[in-house]
Amino acid sequence: MAYRIRPFRREDAEALAQLAVRAIRTIGPRAYSPEQVAAWSARHGEAASYVERSEEGHLILVCVDDADRPCAYALLEGDGHLDHLYCDPDHTRQGVAENLLAEAETAARASGATRLYTEASELPCAAFERAGYRVSHRRDFEVDGVPIHNYAMEKALA
Repeated sequence: MAYRIRPFRREDAEALAQLAVRAIRTIGPRAYSPEQVAAWSARHGEAASYVERSEEGHLILVCVDDADRPCAYALLEGDGHLDHLYCDPDHTRQGVAENLLAEAETAARASGATRLYTEASELPCAAFERAGYRVSHRRDFEVDGVPIHNYAMEKALA
């Protein structure tokens, strides 16, 4: 299957919301408890948030298949913060995450950012590391009263 990356369109919002929840619920249990997955996924089902984030100036890169259906996306904030990187479970291990990370880096460099940083869950850490990110520390916190963790990672661009 051929993939391409394009900018977000308003009509992508519902598909991205569903994609994120599906990814969390399907892939998340490989590293997180059912309670953690439920708390995490509850924060990602609102299609309107994608439109809002885009209108605020955040860059949403959408990876689509041959039929222009979203199968993964990355959300990059203006300061170099990569807030989301989600891939539909049916499209993992196809190089999609790596391609999105490369496109996000290109966009960040073009905007003058000197670093990229993210908070990555257990599962995409390897993709971030292959893209040159390094773990700075583990973050332990709560989501709706449920203890969970991820990793602060960053990549210098200068």
